[in-house]
Amino acid sequence: MCPMKYFLLVAVFAAPIILMSSAATWKADFSPNFIEIQMHLEKEVKLQLSGLAETVTEIVLKTSEAHIADVDKRIPASEINGGSWSGAFNVTGNFLGKTELYVEVTTVTNDKEVSEEKLAVTVIRENRVIDKVFTYTVAIVVGILYINFGAALDLKLLKTIVMCPVGPAIGVFGQFVVMPLLSYGLGKLIFPNSHAMQLGMFFTGVSPAGGASNVWTAILNGNINMSVLMTTVSTLAAFGLMPLWIFTLGKTIFDQGNLIVPYERIGSFALALVVPLAVGIIIQRYFPRLTRILVLVLKPFSTLLILFIVIFAIVTNLYLFELFSWQIIVAGLGLPWLGFLLGWVLAKVFRQVNPDALAIAVETGIQNTGISIYLLRFTLPQPEADLTTVAPVSVAVMTPLPLIVLYIFLKVKARLNRGKRELLEDKEIADVSEGSQETLPQGSLVPQQESEKNRTEVP
Repeated sequence: MCPMKYFLLVAVFAAPIILMSSAATWKADFSPNFIEIQMHLEKEVKLQLSGLAETVTEIVLKTSEAHIADVDKRIPASEINGGSWSGAFNVTGNFLGKTELYVEVTTVTNDKEVSEEKLAVTVIRENRVIDKVFTYTVAIVVGILYINFGAALDLKLLKTIVMCPVGPAIGVFGQFVVMPLLSYGLGKLIFPNSHAMQLGMFFTGVSPAGGASNVWTAILNGNINMSVLMTTVSTLAAFGLMPLWIFTLGKTIFDQGNLIVPYERIGSFALALVVPLAVGIIIQRYFPRLTRILVLVLKPFSTLLILFIVIFAIVTNLYLFELFSWQIIVAGLGLPWLGFLLGWVLAKVFRQVNPDALAIAVETGIQNTGISIYLLRFTLPQPEADLTTVAPVSVAVMTPLPLIVLYIFLKVKARLNRGKRELLEDKEIADVSEGSQETLPQGSLVPQQESEKNRTEVP
């Protein structure tokens, strides 16, 4: 029998004994054994150490990820009494996430031993007044904007669209077939090892388009009537199609099975669209002078609203940008931009005119990230609920970029076309003037030139 075989057998059986003999014989008891801290706050923890050897020179408390939580506590050998130590220390929450706190002991030979016992630490986001202010402010401003939309609606054209709903049908297909499959695929491709981020992407993809699609359609001169109708239809369709996707394809992402879809929340979004629209239609019917004012301010007001939402959202969620990586940026770019492109292609395949195709593309690419954020925070425990919202926040930040570029392009193009028209008009006027002079009899003068000649001949 090969001697090497005996050596391997001895090594296999002896290794655990050696490891056990070298393991720490001291013990650390934390009280409590789990803590949850809000960001930028502290929480006190009690610690009892026992069985410490006389060779211990220093004790240090550490966390696995100091950027999530840290502790500044060093215990000198002079504070150890009879091989034991007891006291309290504070743990500071730095950023969202989970980590572990442990004890590290240093001996006279500079060897370091780590406690087998660990303290689980979870850091969550603090409750802030600015979050509530942002939510209520946006709700009020969007309500006012939808009153403007109602006042600007062409009811006759809207009736025509309802009678031949090709555009809305394309929009619903893009919103509830193309976008869920696209978000699922991007999540698997970009975050293959992150279940939480896949869930964040998928929830963003199944959320129906919100009021931002109507705002951008108005700014870009798309068919606002079709956009509002598509938003209303997709919001109502969300009652059945969102749970369908979440309980089918969503099951492959997570398997806990106790997901509760917030029907009340989605219903409130639908009412938030319908009620101010109805108010705007009433104003259009009974107050024509006020209607003209609302239509006049629709585009500048829509532009200001977009800037307000983007800037305020960035300011209130600055902490999430610390989580941004190249994967997050690619995901935030990929979902809406591919949605715009696929929506435009679908519209053109079905021979939609440019204003209708633009409305369909915008409606397909823009997601209601507010619903996806709510779903994530409603479904998942903290801090996963906040950590996964980095996906819809990234989508919300990246979505306006191509639309802003398109808006600038259309403005420059319109300015250049207006300049060309003015040049052509000036040229036509000059040609007409030259032609009129050429038709006068020889020797005749223009009245103004003739009067000037007469004035010069007077003595």
